[in-house]
Amino acid sequence: MTQRTTPAAQVLETDLEEIRTHARGSLDRLAGMRVLMTGGAGFLGYEMLHVLATIGEGDGRAPVQLTVYDNMLRGRKAWLEQLGARPHVQVVNHDITKPLPADAPAFDYIVHAASIASPIFYRQYPIETIDANVNGVRHLLDHMRARQEKNPVRGMLFFSSSEIYGDPDPSSIPTKEDYRGLVSCTGPRACYDESKRLGETLCVNFARQYGCHVTIARPFNNYGPGLSIHDRRLLPDVARDIFEGRDIVQLSDGTATRTFCYIADAVSGYLKVLTHGEAGEPYNIGTERPEISVRDFVNKAAAIGAEQHGWRGNVVQQSSDDRHYLTDNPNRRCPDIGKARTRLGYEPYVGLDEGLKRALAWYSGNRE
Repeated sequence: MTQRTTPAAQVLETDLEEIRTHARGSLDRLAGMRVLMTGGAGFLGYEMLHVLATIGEGDGRAPVQLTVYDNMLRGRKAWLEQLGARPHVQVVNHDITKPLPADAPAFDYIVHAASIASPIFYRQYPIETIDANVNGVRHLLDHMRARQEKNPVRGMLFFSSSEIYGDPDPSSIPTKEDYRGLVSCTGPRACYDESKRLGETLCVNFARQYGCHVTIARPFNNYGPGLSIHDRRLLPDVARDIFEGRDIVQLSDGTATRTFCYIADAVSGYLKVLTHGEAGEPYNIGTERPEISVRDFVNKAAAIGAEQHGWRGNVVQQSSDDRHYLTDNPNRRCPDIGKARTRLGYEPYVGLDEGLKRALAWYSGNRE
């Protein structure tokens, strides 16, 4: 009997095929390499690890020798255990705020994605957030420096954030990489924003002083498969309301605007930054259009939920019980991706309507 493929599985396979097409040059370069990804159990690790773990499966390439570090703070993910069953994938319970294990192999490439990225959770764990973004990146950079003479690391990618720009002046939107930021160093989001900024400073100075080939990606509002329905960010909250059959609760007036980048497009960009980015350079990875209000984004998702998943609720506005829920929340967020486009050949392809359809189809099979 042929096993029926679920809509969620179909979405993942479609995404992976698109990444394989749009980031082919990067995957060619990574084939046969020893790659470490920290924080691999998180959102950004989901599709990136699926792509890396399946290099060499019927494509004529040598497989990636893949090592994943994660402290498993939010549990061991079933999908990560499945990937870890492959002979060339090793999943290690390791907290990157501690030095690398003494028996760590000589990695060719490193991806540092270990961080708490949801505002709700990083405000609950501010010191842990700072430690991952500062001490964690320092441990990895020290590892790179120690291997400069023997078995040098070919490249390291540091996942920074669009939050390093804070709430940009309107004259600086779309925002370029040379914008210095308008950021609070003491506000409720500062543990995340400022630690990402310091993480970038460490990367740039290790590149300049020691010649470490470390590059920086600044994600802009990624969404899609891998982002837990319990993450407490915008789309997971909407999806949870849809699939639990209740009203969608919007905890703001919805006037803030964002551009939303589907994760398959973003992962293609991150792979390009890892393998072809210039040392010490930051790259915005996101999409420039459409810049849409939170209210319109929620209404789009609600319409898809009604049409494709039988949702019959209403969108209602309430105030959060958390008095700092919106403190220092940027009014607008929109990247200038010209640098990544011209230097790396990065281009997002998945439109917002299509991305939301895929995301909700994936959530339909991933409600836990």
